[in-house]
Amino acid sequence: METRERTFLMVKPDGVQRGLVGEVISRMENKGLKLVSMKMMQISSDLAARHYGEHKGKPFYDGLIEFITSAPVVAMIWEGDDAVEMSRALIGATDPRKAAPGTIRGDLAVFTGKNIVHGSDSLESADREIGLFFNDNEFYSYKLAQEDSLYD
Repeated sequence: METRERTFLMVKPDGVQRGLVGEVISRMENKGLKLVSMKMMQISSDLAARHYGEHKGKPFYDGLIEFITSAPVVAMIWEGDDAVEMSRALIGATDPRKAAPGTIRGDLAVFTGKNIVHGSDSLESADREIGLFFNDNEFYSYKLAQEDSLYD
């Protein structure tokens, strides 16, 4: 079975608190991406610091760490051709006020600090983030019935 590109998505505390996990999953599945792993978890301060390490020293860093550790998140791995690019298009711009209608953030979020979902912005980020949140034995390989209709 062919393995396609993988990306990391996380429904943030605000998305979980607002009951939007199913909406995020539905949008990803409707686009044809395949869910290969998912777990609900409370992010520790250590994991948050590793995940958002690139922002350390920026004025919003402490608030970001406080927010992401404030309530459970749902971490997911999605698979498909161009999964990173497709998921980023579905998520929308970081600032929900600039996110296009039809995107998750454009339709559901209001404020940049609480923009519902995180998604990897590159294959390198996806690999790093998947490694932070999942072990190698937490992925599932399977073929979706509709894969023949989605891919050449």
